[in-house]
Amino acid sequence: RRSSDLYGHRRRTRSTARRGYSQPGAEKHSTMSYVLQQDNLTVVQPLIIEEGITSMYPELEIQEQDIETAHGILHVTMYGTPKRSRPVILTYHDIGLNHKICFNPLFNFEDMQEITQHFSVCHVDAPGQHEGAPAFPPNYMYPSMDQLAEMLPGVVQQLGLGSIIGMGIGAGAYVLTRFALNHPSMVEGLVLININPCAEGWMDWAATKISGWTHALPDLVLSHLFSKDEIHSNPELVQTYRNHIMHDINKENLQHFVKSYSSRGDRKS
Repeated sequence: RRSSDLYGHRRRTRSTARRGYSQPGAEKHSTMSYVLQQDNLTVVQPLIIEEGITSMYPELEIQEQDIETAHGILHVTMYGTPKRSRPVILTYHDIGLNHKICFNPLFNFEDMQEITQHFSVCHVDAPGQHEGAPAFPPNYMYPSMDQLAEMLPGVVQQLGLGSIIGMGIGAGAYVLTRFALNHPSMVEGLVLININPCAEGWMDWAATKISGWTHALPDLVLSHLFSKDEIHSNPELVQTYRNHIMHDINKENLQHFVKSYSSRGDRKS
């Protein structure tokens, strides 16, 4: 499924979760999987980005902070107070997004309240991608995708989290997969959407050809987030994300993130 399926629609479900692994030989790449057992599918409702979206979990404590890690600073937002006896849901967004635009519509959805009442949520913004992030200094070396994954143990340890359930989309799914493979004791399970474990494709090739062309980034990112059919059939939704990319994220910082994602290697372990 395309990542935009999550942004545009959310199935109303009642879900239970368990930890699971793919059987040997069943997949080309052996990765940890977080299995959702769903029942009572009833209705599909649209998720709409609205003003006031940042008011999620109004009854929960919200902590927003910058955390120093082995490969730089991560901007982290924690909803609720983590308990060592329960895993924390840790999210990681895709390129062209941050945690607010990527995950707030999902967690504001009515049926998610049943989950957020019992689990704290930790949103991680990739370096330089959060709202109001300053531009990186000249000659700044953006972390590789593997280094982005190695920044997460510092977050888990400094926040005192017992373990996490990772939820990632696109580039974020890739980061969480590497994190889980390198640090399985910290991960109870994963929910991965639109993950591409392979190295450079056509979109990534294009990214290497437009180095410095920040005006071309919105179209490049939108072609990653949406299929051609979705771009033509949902112009208002696509325009919402275009406006976000143009106005809410530092485009030079975004270009660093896109280039890091385009330089990823195959995940064969």
